Amino acid sequence: MKKTILFDLDGTIIDASVAILQSFDYAFKFHNKPPVNHEYIKPLIGYTLEDIFLKIGVESHMIDSYFNAYRDFYHTIYLKHTTLLKYAKEAIIKANEFADLGVVTTKGSKVLPDLLEHLGILKYFKTLVGRHDVINPKPHAEPINLALRNLNKDNKISRANTFMIGDTTLDVLSAINANVIPLSVLCGYNDEAKLSKVNDKIFKNTFEAVEYALQYK
Repeated sequence: MKKTILFDLDGTIIDASVAILQSFDYAFKFHNKPPVNHEYIKPLIGYTLEDIFLKIGVESHMIDSYFNAYRDFYHTIYLKHTTLLKYAKEAIIKANEFADLGVVTTKGSKVLPDLLEHLGILKYFKTLVGRHDVINPKPHAEPINLALRNLNKDNKISRANTFMIGDTTLDVLSAINANVIPLSVLCGYNDEAKLSKVNDKIFKNTFEAVEYALQYK
């Protein structure tokens, strides 16, 4: 049976940190508040925007307003300020030789096709699952379960040959909850000390993770 590889986006395939951080700055400026230190925000990338705003001190009743300001600004800059990470395209091309590929991310669903097309990699993916496609985002199993259903691989045999590649503990926990194999990479927003608490399969970059998936039996 052909293997399946699901990729996280931010910190796994792409570097959108400039667009993300500038959008947070704008959301706070829009509300006449000082910006939050970027070093505090970076480790939170991978959570939903709503959760990040809560974690950095925005009151719950203001979340929608901050979210809307962030989104409106982000949509004007995200294509310009998003790049592929080193080895990411090589990893995707390699993975496409032996696996069906999908994206599972907490990024907004509407931006995914245009972003991946802009980066020249949309054609490699058979399913895209973003924040607005699910009720429960990572670390819940729902995003991975949906991706597998979209690929018609929602069974025990296929899950034994399914890998979730990501840079955060959220990706690992989602994979574990969905009974697929988590592969962690160090090219993103969680360091080895944090990842090693939940996963022993840790790689320098996404290409090394894909090579592991290729050899896995």
